[in-house]
Amino acid sequence: MTGMPVPSERPGLRERKKLKTRAAIRKATYRLVAAQGYEATTIEQIAAAAEVSPSTVVRYFPAKEDILLTDDQDELLLARLRARPAGEEPLESLRAVVLDAVTASLAREPEETRLRARLVVETPAVRARLTETTAETGRLLSAAVAERTGRAPDDLEVRVFTAAVLGALREATVHWAEHGGGDDALVPLLDRTVDILKAGLTLRSPGPDRP
Repeated sequence: MTGMPVPSERPGLRERKKLKTRAAIRKATYRLVAAQGYEATTIEQIAAAAEVSPSTVVRYFPAKEDILLTDDQDELLLARLRARPAGEEPLESLRAVVLDAVTASLAREPEETRLRARLVVETPAVRARLTETTAETGRLLSAAVAERTGRAPDDLEVRVFTAAVLGALREATVHWAEHGGGDDALVPLLDRTVDILKAGLTLRSPGPDRP
């Protein structure tokens, strides 16, 4: 998941160098994929564009899909979730932190956000890896949800709830990409998705032409 600023200690020099390298690899990958397509972009090309070795790329990102889908924001998302007001409904807490994260992502890297969503729609490997990373994020955020609800992190209700919310938001993002991916449409769509989860799905009343 893409994130937002969270107050924290400034990382050390070594950590800053790692973050800089990861950012250079991601930037180079997005530039190459936008220009020539996902399948045509190789690890060797990414390494050359980022001015690192292919082994460095693989060390930071074991799979090419990870370059597009991992953004070092899960821990920040977890911190923001834990910082939400006590007593707030878990669904509203997740709504707030995810919508803030997406808003920040669209403001910071709109082209990359649209490209990433389009690749999820068009590229089976990217979509499959997104399912895996969403599950990983869900397991991480389950710890905060458990804390807020007084439950154990492996509680079935906690796991199902967190996975359902993140899965629904993932599908809403895919829907957004399939329907044009306008910058001003994603956040309202995600907000609507949470409302759907909250209200549930109801039967439509039969219309004049509907049996």
